[in-house]
Amino acid sequence: MKKIAIETVNLHLRPIENKDAVALFHYRSDAITNKFQGWVPKKIEDAYEFIKKNPAEFDIVDSWFQVVIIEKKTKVLIGDIGVHFLDTDKKQVELGITIAKNYQKKGFATEALKGIIYYLFNNLNKHRITASIDPENINSINLFKRIGFRKEAHFKKSLFIDGKWVDDVIYAILKNEWK
Repeated sequence: MKKIAIETVNLHLRPIENKDAVALFHYRSDAITNKFQGWVPKKIEDAYEFIKKNPAEFDIVDSWFQVVIIEKKTKVLIGDIGVHFLDTDKKQVELGITIAKNYQKKGFATEALKGIIYYLFNNLNKHRITASIDPENINSINLFKRIGFRKEAHFKKSLFIDGKWVDDVIYAILKNEWK
């Protein structure tokens, strides 16, 4: 069984657990802050269901694995990263990140993503990491560009979310491009 625990200077990343449900619900249910998210819980039970769906192991093909982001100094859960293991050769993953409103624009997302990307490339020998982003989500686009991702595609009205068709842009980085 592959476990994951990542330490950065200011953060601890670990698999999501039931004890995280209240904190997860608190920042994820903010529909305005999370308007670009594919999942916004309406009630606390939604958070428990979300956690229950997390695979028992890290690096299972065609699964999303949620890792929570804990600020070391305060021990507060400040966000989460979804890692989508995409293909049968186990060499490609997609990332998505959510940071609580009060912890945005403080470098935590950059630090957390760098930590998980380092782990994926160096510990699991992944070849390519992508991010699917709404083109109106400028903050996420800038975040992924800042850590070295490049734009690979722009799909017009390719996702049906909340009753409407929306565009999708793909950013990616290869292992040999990661610094």
